[in-house]
Amino acid sequence: MDTCLFCRIVKKEIPVKIVYEDEKFLAFEDIRPQAPVHLLLIPKTHFASLNDAPEGAEGLLGEILFRAREIAREKGIGTTGYRIVLNTAGDSGQEVFHIHFHLLGGRRMKWPPG
Repeated sequence: MDTCLFCRIVKKEIPVKIVYEDEKFLAFEDIRPQAPVHLLLIPKTHFASLNDAPEGAEGLLGEILFRAREIAREKGIGTTGYRIVLNTAGDSGQEVFHIHFHLLGGRRMKWPPG
């Protein structure tokens, strides 16, 4: 998608600080961090939200969670704790309509969020 911010990041049209990349996923630092560690993990394949995930995407979405776990370990928050957030649609706070997971850590999280 030519106008999707995250698709443009995948194509390297918009610079970000990438912390992980392979053929399926990209992880990069959030430009408005809400925690000492705040990364976004996205599949390189575009779909707007979890509601738009096609049948057969279960493996891809599961893999991204395992990748988040590995990145959390690398960032030193694997044992102290981290949060993974997936917003879906406008009322959840989703602003960029390309499915993405927030990996947050490095401080004590509060509950309930939002």
